Amino acid sequence: MYQVIQNTGVPIKAWTDGVQIEDAAKQQLINVASLPFIHSHIAAMPDVHWGMGATVGSVIPTKGATIPAAVGVDIGCGMVAARTELTANDLPDSLTAVRSAIEKAVPHGRTNHGGEGDRGAWHNVPNTVTDVMNDFDRGDLAPRLTAIVDKHPKLAKPAQRAPRHLGTLGTGNHFIELCLDEGNAVWVMLHSGSRGVGNAIGQYFIERAKEDMRRWFINLPDQDLAYLAEGSRNFDDYIEAVEWAQNFALENRSLMLAATMRAVQNALGREFAWGAIAVNCHHNYVARENHFGANVWLTRKGAVRAREGDLGIIPGSMGAKSFIVRGKGNPDSFHTCSHGAGRAMSRNEAKRRFTVADHEKATAGIECRKDADVIDETPMAYKDIDAVMAAQADLVEIVHTLRQVVCVKG
Repeated sequence: MYQVIQNTGVPIKAWTDGVQIEDAAKQQLINVASLPFIHSHIAAMPDVHWGMGATVGSVIPTKGATIPAAVGVDIGCGMVAARTELTANDLPDSLTAVRSAIEKAVPHGRTNHGGEGDRGAWHNVPNTVTDVMNDFDRGDLAPRLTAIVDKHPKLAKPAQRAPRHLGTLGTGNHFIELCLDEGNAVWVMLHSGSRGVGNAIGQYFIERAKEDMRRWFINLPDQDLAYLAEGSRNFDDYIEAVEWAQNFALENRSLMLAATMRAVQNALGREFAWGAIAVNCHHNYVARENHFGANVWLTRKGAVRAREGDLGIIPGSMGAKSFIVRGKGNPDSFHTCSHGAGRAMSRNEAKRRFTVADHEKATAGIECRKDADVIDETPMAYKDIDAVMAAQADLVEIVHTLRQVVCVKG
């Protein structure tokens, strides 16, 4: 059940019983609740923590406006998971070769494959480039992006890179995992979004919103809550661009899932069926929905749609459990659940507090990186996933519990 955080704006309903919420995150919730275009209330998920402008782990319904920084810059970031016909007995004792095959098949991290000035991994193998370019051109991604760039030429450079970033993982908390469920079935699960082009779209329209605030002399509790008014050209162009980025993110995850499956098949020297159960869901996005008697723009920033019967994915951190869940359709949460465990501390604090030895102990038995560059993603940097799940028992039911055996980090 939710608790109400007291403030002078619309109600804040927070599913945070038994889960820590820092003061900075609470103040951000209060800031958002004070805005005049919030509909009914805002909802905070149990993984809520500080974000840019608005908290990660919040659900924000708006009428007549939208807040680009609330959607964020990793537009369409989300998860995909699929169960294979493999079981734990089909996996070798050492999973090093499987991890290496995945790392080779899916560009990840900040490896500069793309030439001077490009900070993210992208495809550089000729045949792979051709396949991805063809996929990008085959649907409507290419012409829709061209239409966006025609109106906003500053997006031209990241748009040129978009085809080669399709099917790549990215950095930070993005990952690819092999997991086992409670019946020892093997799953592939991954986390990524709209890559560099989505980031550029987000940053560009955040600045456009701030320009509008300065032009209209609008004072806000936080400049990163700058908004775009519905009916304005900036608003219409943002919705067009953000919907494109969300579609790009869906396709990006689908391509990586297929590439990962092929990599595992090659590493094991056998083919196998997969996808009998598959989930592909955003957790950073805005959509038009109806709640409490009104059509609203609903922003889920680090939150997953959980209508009655919806399947979703709630991952833990490296070394922790993850969950395939089914939504209960709770109206007070705007049919939403958490998107993960949620950070318990900043990346810098995790690096100060924990050592490589701590990380090795926390990820014992998992084939993954165990070096200083992933300390900020160590399990102890995140909230207790069991507490997070207990706090949202009225939002979702657990369908499968997964434990990682391989983790590839961006």
